[in-house]
Amino acid sequence: MILLDVTIVSVALPSMQRDLGAKPSSVQWVVSGYALTFALALVVAGRLGDAVGRRRIFLVSLSAFVLCSAAVGAAPTIGLVTVARAFQGLSAGFMAPQNSALIQQLFAGAERARAFGFFSATVGVSSAVGPITGGVILALVTGTDGWRWIFYVNVPIGVAAVLLGLRLLPRQATGTPGHLDLAGVALLGLGVLALMLPLIQADAGGLHRMWWLFPVGALLLYAFARWESRVSARGHQPLIDPKLLRDVRGYAVGSALTTIYFVGFSGIWLVFALYFQEALGDSPLKSGLAVTPFAVGSAAAAVVASRLVQRLGRLLTVLGLVAVTLGLTATALLLWLVPPGTTIWALVPALLVSGIGSGFVIAPNVTMTLREVPLPMAGVAGGALQTGQRLGAAVGTAVLPGLYYLLKGDGDGAAAAVALSVCAGILAVLLALGLALTDWRKDRHGSTVPPAGQMSLG
Repeated sequence: MILLDVTIVSVALPSMQRDLGAKPSSVQWVVSGYALTFALALVVAGRLGDAVGRRRIFLVSLSAFVLCSAAVGAAPTIGLVTVARAFQGLSAGFMAPQNSALIQQLFAGAERARAFGFFSATVGVSSAVGPITGGVILALVTGTDGWRWIFYVNVPIGVAAVLLGLRLLPRQATGTPGHLDLAGVALLGLGVLALMLPLIQADAGGLHRMWWLFPVGALLLYAFARWESRVSARGHQPLIDPKLLRDVRGYAVGSALTTIYFVGFSGIWLVFALYFQEALGDSPLKSGLAVTPFAVGSAAAAVVASRLVQRLGRLLTVLGLVAVTLGLTATALLLWLVPPGTTIWALVPALLVSGIGSGFVIAPNVTMTLREVPLPMAGVAGGALQTGQRLGAAVGTAVLPGLYYLLKGDGDGAAAAVALSVCAGILAVLLALGLALTDWRKDRHGSTVPPAGQMSLG
């Protein structure tokens, strides 16, 4: 539900704008407000989960997410829709870090790798099938206000999840209660806000009007890093302990890799939607179904990868990134060369290969990034990792569609534009591949990563 709601709304924006009589800039905030509050909450939510109990934060935020989903669906004006969406994103941001932290708390060894495999399969599939799901709902619920069911559908699923969580999540004592680093919260929040705001407002000219926020955000994040080092040196509890990046094997590399990979991974799907719906005139449902092979391959490979990561380690990520690169390269060539009427069918093998590769990237990388994180830091580590994903996704969804429109121009160059935009996404995948190769070689020539069941839990 959390990740579907990042992308599912995009197919409903036209009908939402028409039914509510809203301006395009106002409707855009339905997407942007959710993405922004989601990203801002992640690290703080992870720290609170570590301190007061992950089960408690998970169930409270899940309940809030269900209520906010119902509020979005029932809102009579675009203003109230936007406010409810912002609170929905906030509750999603509080819920998300508890997922990975609960997996670390409840599982160990090979079981933990399998659990992360299922978790990451969900991440990969839900990130890719949002437009499909939105298209199916809009096809089934026609007429005025059909878009509201995109949000109402969360209610029965969320209620069932709350009841299952109350029954199945054990009441294990967790957390290290202590001082919440409010200055760190402010510096990190303002830094992430400054970096994300121009990106999520790119369609409304945000990159041109608010470019100056990028250096401001960089300075704020630098100040945050210095402040956290100072807090740690004084023996107090920082929001993000510098030891997490400095001393925990694989965490810094894994976080950087996921951020860079999501630049290409997230941006490509939006470019596909623009090309299929605007240039080829396909319906939202058909446009969403076009990426189904990727989603299927990603889900299947993520489950298989959970069994291989213990034996292959970072090599599995390397192989996955190579497969993604090859599959997307073939996709770009097919988009450019194949006649529009047969494009969707021609893309099936290439997208399937890309999806299988992605399943070998996301799931193993989450496992290897978090496997040696001490349990008291599990929530904040998961929150910081997902913040990197959200930043990467924000960059990708701003830059790649902008590049597509720039290359397309006013002429008939849509096929070349979408192919070159996919190539830009491939560049991000290649950068992630470079990081993975470096880390793999370091493992081969240095100390190898210990089995997950032998990690230090602090």
